[in-house]
Formats: sequence, C-alpha cells, structure tokens
Amino acid sequence: MVVKEPRVVKVSGPVVQVEGFDDVSMLELVEVGERRLPGEVIALEGGRATVQVYEYTGGLHPGEPAAPTGVPLSAELGPGLLGGVFDGMLRRLDGAGDWIRAGAQLRTLPHDGRWEFEPAPSGRRLGTVSGAGSVEHRVLVPPGVDGELEWLAPAGTYTVEQPVARVGETEIALAERWPVRRPRPAAERLHGSVPLTTGQRALDLFFPLALGSAAAVPGGFGTGKTVLLQQIAKWCDADVIVYVGCGERGNEMADVLRELPSLTDPRSGRPLIERTVLIANTSNMPVLAREASIHTGATVAEYFRDMGHDVVLIADSTSRWAEALREVASRTDQLPAEEGYPAGLASELASFYERAGRVRTLGGKEGSVTILGAVSPPGGDLTEPVSAHTRRFTRATWSLDRDLAYARHYPAVSWRDSFTRDAEAVGDWHFLRREPAWREQRERALTLLQEADRLESIAQLVGSGSLPGRERIVLLGGRLLREAVLQQSALSENDAYCAPEKQTALLALVLRVLDRCQELVGRGVPASAIESVDLSAVTRAREATAPDEVDEVARVYEQVAPALGALE
Repeated sequence: MVVKEPRVVKVSGPVVQVEGFDDVSMLELVEVGERRLPGEVIALEGGRATVQVYEYTGGLHPGEPAAPTGVPLSAELGPGLLGGVFDGMLRRLDGAGDWIRAGAQLRTLPHDGRWEFEPAPSGRRLGTVSGAGSVEHRVLVPPGVDGELEWLAPAGTYTVEQPVARVGETEIALAERWPVRRPRPAAERLHGSVPLTTGQRALDLFFPLALGSAAAVPGGFGTGKTVLLQQIAKWCDADVIVYVGCGERGNEMADVLRELPSLTDPRSGRPLIERTVLIANTSNMPVLAREASIHTGATVAEYFRDMGHDVVLIADSTSRWAEALREVASRTDQLPAEEGYPAGLASELASFYERAGRVRTLGGKEGSVTILGAVSPPGGDLTEPVSAHTRRFTRATWSLDRDLAYARHYPAVSWRDSFTRDAEAVGDWHFLRREPAWREQRERALTLLQEADRLESIAQLVGSGSLPGRERIVLLGGRLLREAVLQQSALSENDAYCAPEKQTALLALVLRVLDRCQELVGRGVPASAIESVDLSAVTRAREATAPDEVDEVARVYEQVAPALGALE
C-alpha cells in the first residue's frame, strides 16, 4: 500500500491548501513547504486542509511537502518574557538580527540560559525565580496537573527545560506551553470594583474602569489613540503590561521600545520595560500572524494573572486584526457580511474581550486581566462593524474626538460620546475609602460639561453677552474644567501622570471656584466682572504642582479668592 505524502496543491497569498492529511485536526499547527513555514488548519474538507500560514509565502509552490505537528498553536510561557520583544507567535525578536529568514526556528525563551530557582511550596505554588523581571515570578503547577508533590528540586540554577518538581506522574519545568486560543482556567470570577488607576484625569475621574474590565478606545486618524495607550502603559498601576502592536506602524512600536527602558518604575525603581511584554506585529509583517497576536497576548496576560498579578493587555489596534480576519475570509470563499467582514466577527471579538476578568486563581490568589482595545474606524465612523460590535462587549468606551484633537486638547477624550458601566462600582470603592463626594463631584462635572456644550452652541448664534449671568458662569465652568482638569500634557514632568488624590483635588478646586462665582452672580455682581478676573492660577495648577501634591492645589483657591471677594 502506497502512503500518499501531504503536498501543497494551491497557494493563495497566506492561505494554502494541502492534500494528503489523513488525521489532522482543526486549529492544528502544521509546517508547510521546504522552509517549514508555520501555519494553522482553518478548514477541512475530505482529505484537503486549508492552512493559514503565519509567514511570507513568496516562493512557496504546489508540490512542496507539508507535515502536521500534532499540537495547536501554543505559546511557551516561563521566565524571560518580561522585557522581551516577540512576534505574533511569541517568537523572540530582540537579539534575532536585522533580517529574519522565513521559517526560522526562533525560540521564545533562552533555552541555554539559567535561572535562579528558590523552592517555596504553598498550594499550587512551587517556588520563585529571581532575575525574571521587576515583579515576582512564581513557578506554579500548570492547569490540568493534579496529584501529590512527589519531588521538589533544591535551590539552584536551572534551564527552562529542566524539571524542578514532580506532581503525581508529571514532571514540571520552569517553562510550560499553552494553546493560545484556549483561555486558562480560574477557580472563580470576582466582581470588579477596584479601579484601574491610569494617571489620566479624563479617564480616572469621568470614565473609570475597574480591574478585570475591558475598554474600547475608538478614534479616527490623528486623534491620539496610540499616545493615550502608551501613556496608560507607562503610568497605570498594573503589575504587568502586555502591549500588542497589532498591525500598527513600525515607528509607533519603535517609540515604545525607545521610551520604556528610559522610564523608571515608581514602585520598584527599576526600568519600566522590566514589567512589560511587547508583541510586535506591525503592518509590514505577515498579516495572519496579526490575527494570532491578540490571542497570544491574552495567553501571556493570563499566565501572569495566575501568579496573582494585575495585568493590563493593550491591543493596538483591533481594527487591523479584524482586517486580517476579513482577508482570511475572502481567500477561503466565506460568505461576506457587513463591509466584507466575516459573519463571525462579533463572536471573535466577544471571545477576545471575554478573556478579561478579575479572578480567584487555582492557587487561591486574586489576579486580573484588563483589556484595552484601540479601534480605528475608517473616516471616524463609529457605526462601522468593528466599533459597533466592540461597544457591545466592553465595559467602557473612551471615544476620541477629532475636533478636540485638532484644537490641541489632549487627551482628546470626548465627554459626549464616552461612557462607562463601572462608575457605580468605582464610586462605591471611593465611598468605602472615605471619599463620599467623589461620585457627586463626577456627576456634577459631567452635567456641567454637557450644559456648557449646549450653551456654547447658543452663544455662537446670539453671543455670550446675551446670556443670563448664571449661564455665562456655566460657560466659564466648562472652560475651567476643560483646561484645568481634562487637558493633560504627556510632555510635562508634573502633568504626564496625576495621582488620584491630586485628580480629586483639582476637580474640587474648579467646583469651589464656580460655586463662589455663582454666589457672586446671585448677589448682583455682573458676569462680565467675574469673567475679567484672572483665574490662570486655577488652570496652571495641574502643571505647577507635583503629580501627588494635594495641599498646594487646595491653596490655589486662596490665591484667587481675594480677587473674587473684591467684586462684592
């Protein structure tokens, strides 16, 4: 009996058809061609398999061999991830040279390196590895492995492949592999109430997000999505940052790589890059590795979550990822849905954002994965499919406004189009921390901004001088909120990051000044006289005071109070 060897029969860009696979499975990783290009089975029909290849297929032709690997696309997880730069399949790029040959067998972890292992058995925790980043790297019993701890290695140095423990009949090494499309299990999902502090006032004060939630960041070209996400990556209070550059320009990832090593983590005093994992799959890299990159990023995030860390996963941008899905669908002759996207776009987005969550891990620790996904709608159209479906599956939307960006208002977060479903839970968290006025001040400020927008359109028609005094003070209040609270400079040493206490103090300062102005109007003081008072000290307070300074912000009121009092 002659056994027919699997052979390539058709090549259509990154989609390849192979005949001769008898026992291959869906989503199995296969190697295609003489160069052993990695690919994933996405369709089976008889003895023919459709494979999406994660490398450039130039030069691949019918007749070349193909071979199954017997495993799905999996990520190698272990010490050495933090501080590294990887492609969409989690193959290490830093140190790989300027040019990488197609089909090159790039490792994720340095297999010849040695790591200092310190045994400390406790539940599913076996010990720790030192020198693997600025957060504690805990060696855990992998999910699915149960039994008695039969043997534990003594303290010493080990490679990632050497066993350091035996649980039941299973030997456990420092590294493990996990299928990227399968969420890692947890013991229990917890209700999200602890806020993620980003250091950005427009987000933390007005549209807060709880740990373990998901947020969408839609905005047209030039509205500052990447800058905002990079600011969050630099300053948020998560333990680990997983930054997935998914189809964006290479210079944006280069900016991240250049800036993160120069920034100091305020908690550890070490470079910020040491608690960051960068997955770079830019627009000039293989398109289908882009499709796998966000699943790879989610798997890495869940790996550190299982250690008991809070992880923020940033995907920039999910629109480019959806375009990769559209290309695969078109090349496999799937029936297109709205705007050519596949009919399963919504379910694909849901499966990604559902991997966010705050959980109790199998080891009894609490950890979280918070997902922030940028959306780049063509022409800024927020009704297009990716934007519309994303808003269904996220807890918050931080919508960026083109007019604000062109007016040099950064971050250009729109208070009209943004929303959050976590405000009530975060408000309860602030209340328990003896900040009962937080919720009231937030609601009052949002109402004031909306009222100021309404009056602004009227003032453009009839002139602000025709408005009653109280309404003119509302316009003044909207301007002060925009300039003193909402605007934030990423280039200012004092304003790039703003501590929660200073955020609350700045908002309280503006509202106190407005209360005084409305009191003066009620006593008959002309609104024009109030508008002539120099309130620049209020708008300068955000940059004139240190990021965590509260008392200095409160004292600003004493500088403007005499000028206001002189009007009575």
